[in-house]
Amino acid sequence: MDSERIRELVYKSYSSKPSYVEVMPGVPEDYKRIETLGQLLEVNYKYISVDEQMRRNLIEKRRSMKNPYPGIIGYDDVIAATDRAILAGHDILYIGKIGQAKTKLAETIARNLLSPIPAVKGCIIHDIPTLLPADELARLLAGYEPEHMTLEFHICNECEYRIRDDGLDTRIEWIDGMSRYRYVLATPDISIKDLVGQIDAAKIAKGATLYSIASYSPGQLLQARHGILCIDELPVLDPRKQVVLLSVLQEGKFTTGSYPVIFKPYVRVIATANPVDYTHASKIIEPLVDRFESHIVTHYPYTIRDEMAIMVQEAKVDHSYSSVVLPIFMLKMIARITHLAREHPDVNKEKGVSVRMSIHALELLISEAMRVRALYNDGVAAVPRPSDMHAIVPAAKFELSELEDSSENRRRVLEQIMDESLKQTSLEYVMDLTQEQLASIREEFKGRSITVAQTTLWGDGNSRRDGGIHNNHDEVYSIQLAKFRVLPALIDSIMLKVEREHVEFMEYLRRHGIDTRLLEIGEGGSSNSSGSDSVGEIKASIFELVLEGLRHMRPPVLDRREKGVYVAT
Repeated sequence: MDSERIRELVYKSYSSKPSYVEVMPGVPEDYKRIETLGQLLEVNYKYISVDEQMRRNLIEKRRSMKNPYPGIIGYDDVIAATDRAILAGHDILYIGKIGQAKTKLAETIARNLLSPIPAVKGCIIHDIPTLLPADELARLLAGYEPEHMTLEFHICNECEYRIRDDGLDTRIEWIDGMSRYRYVLATPDISIKDLVGQIDAAKIAKGATLYSIASYSPGQLLQARHGILCIDELPVLDPRKQVVLLSVLQEGKFTTGSYPVIFKPYVRVIATANPVDYTHASKIIEPLVDRFESHIVTHYPYTIRDEMAIMVQEAKVDHSYSSVVLPIFMLKMIARITHLAREHPDVNKEKGVSVRMSIHALELLISEAMRVRALYNDGVAAVPRPSDMHAIVPAAKFELSELEDSSENRRRVLEQIMDESLKQTSLEYVMDLTQEQLASIREEFKGRSITVAQTTLWGDGNSRRDGGIHNNHDEVYSIQLAKFRVLPALIDSIMLKVEREHVEFMEYLRRHGIDTRLLEIGEGGSSNSSGSDSVGEIKASIFELVLEGLRHMRPPVLDRREKGVYVAT
């Protein structure tokens, strides 16, 4: 195609309305078939700004009753503020303690509210060729050398020569939102060059002229081009480096080094800050604080249920080796531990207690159930119990304020909190017992005892693998329970209550799009191929829970002696 026809094609494409129906803001309905620059020009492609992409995608999802922020739980107030910020086209500063989903929110926005864009294939800064001025693009397509008519940077030197050489056949690819998301953790070693780019010695060695655009290597701002740059813990960034962001937030552009060039990253900036650092003088320079139009305060989950949902959503559980089923009361127990830690007088409130403590504690609890029972006994599901709770100690992630912050003191405080959580949770399941039932249980325990151990199974009919646990027939929970009359009926009634709670909670999880396998009770446990029956082991967990509940009643019905022996008071 000669130069004149190329010029006509470019100018016609630039001046004409799009010839396509959008499936998302700025995205043609058959966009995956558009693979070359020529095809992009033929449909008169028009770029939609990041602000407009986010705004229109948010509106469309809200109108169609779709969740714009899947995976974000218990944050109605924060989500409402985020909606307003996006609709207003604001840069956002999330202010909250550790583990409050601040960076997860930024990722979720990038994943769900940015439209795909057409960039030159393989370009790390997502160069959109149709953002070149029409004259410059026409010249390149006609085979001429790059000629910059303004000081504004449009596309990189490599892409200019690719367009010059490949013309209308220049390959493009559609880049999704997460590929245009960049995360920067503000640490002392982050340099200005990391943000804005630098002169690349390797490019100079290959013949690029010093201080020419050909010698430039992009930083994080351009690598997030047409997307979102997330700066985590902004107050930690040196004030001199914070200054770099000022012109980006106010004018949408920056300069770097000695390059006589204006760079426009077309990014939306989302930053995070700890409340202590945010309020501390000079942690964030005042002009920069002012440039973030929306300051949104985050928080930990208000309710135990929301914390539980987040735990199920985020926990990494391997279902391949054993059937895994998580009793809802054990999930409550872990969530309650974290909530109690946040309110404990000896725990540092300024630092906070992350939801990650709940998640990692749950993972350890499940691993312990697998380690001591399921791995070595065929047909035994990995079902956590109260006797497994000691396994969560390594997940204790909090600092002490009133006491010396030593590992010994942290463990002591954690054990206090664990005991309180076990007490509160177990009492939930026995609090409705009548005085007659309690008297009958106390009477039945006269001259009798029950022994609880981590390694004791509900039944003894399972084959043992090498290295497995040898269970004394008389200590198996179902055999011990058979000696009583009231306790078996109580275990069965609580099992029914637990099953109802599982159904209700799983419905809540599904509304949030969360996988519910971990809570599925019944033959085969959590859809594992081993075909193990989880019900017996859940009853074993309930058995331990009930004994603890009876021990914590006022007045107590049972007492726990050494080596897990329960007797009447």
